[in-house]
Amino acid sequence: MSFFGFTNSPIFKRRWNVFCKNKRAFYSLWIFVILFVTSMGADFIANQKPLFIYQDHRVYFPIFVSYPETTFGGDFDTEANYNDPDVKKLLQNAFVIYPIIPYSYDTIIMDLDSPAPNSPSLKHWLGTDDQARDVSARLLYGYRISIIFALVLSFFSVVIGVSVGALQGYYGGVLDLFGQRFVEIWSGIPMLFLVIIISSFVAPNFWWILALVLIFSWMSLVGVVRAEFLRGRNMDYVKASKALGTSDFRIIFYHILPNALVATITYVPFIMAGSIATLTSLDFLGFGMPVGSASLGELLSQGKNNLTSPHIGIVGFMAVAILLSILVFIGEGVRDAFDSNVK
Repeated sequence: MSFFGFTNSPIFKRRWNVFCKNKRAFYSLWIFVILFVTSMGADFIANQKPLFIYQDHRVYFPIFVSYPETTFGGDFDTEANYNDPDVKKLLQNAFVIYPIIPYSYDTIIMDLDSPAPNSPSLKHWLGTDDQARDVSARLLYGYRISIIFALVLSFFSVVIGVSVGALQGYYGGVLDLFGQRFVEIWSGIPMLFLVIIISSFVAPNFWWILALVLIFSWMSLVGVVRAEFLRGRNMDYVKASKALGTSDFRIIFYHILPNALVATITYVPFIMAGSIATLTSLDFLGFGMPVGSASLGELLSQGKNNLTSPHIGIVGFMAVAILLSILVFIGEGVRDAFDSNVK
């Protein structure tokens, strides 16, 4: 089934075939899809709450509903801690389905055999950090935050960058002149330093960081889109449309923009890679996500602070390296597929 007939287009099929011939990009795309789907389902894979409980002819879904300990015959009215030995004893005769990793990203593990951090084992596949939290669980949730951040930032960067570049290129004149001067001045501001300064007196969270990085990330697309519109507005079909009285809005969105988006799409994977690198850097320096959040930068920081437990640093480095590498490989494949030789 096609998407509004787009996938049935001969041009799309040829570009897809070119992309698939680049095996590195093709397999990287599949790896990214697997990472995306797996991280989006992190709550069902790594969680201290059971997925399902059947006890005394009743069913419970702790992953969706908070049940007090008294529900299962305990003494406290607070939410049950399913890793507590007493709660496990209450559920020993019940049918319980636990996640593959029975810890969330913020679960403090109380039954470690030795002081944290612990090396990888059958119980903790990637070991624990210095706060007795499971590294594999934190890695899974960290991937989710990074991928969502990259996708949202890329979307808004494309919207803003394409809009600004289109207006500059189509209308030109004073608008283009002042627009270019603004972009040149704004792009000269050191983004990382400014984000660090603002983050130092504003309580950091996902949306604050997204907004701060977005202020700068859209500029990478302006030049490409502007050049396409400067070229496109002088084409014969655009001049003919103007002579027929077609509105500027329709000319921009229906005649020139589709051609400009071809060049824009090739930049998206690289914008995603850059946004993940920025978020990781901020988290590593302590100016990113709130304290305790699962993030790749925090994992790298843990590795730096615990050199005697190299598994943390190795996991953090490999996680960031793999994610950034597959995005770059995908970007190369998309760039080849949208090459001007593919008609």
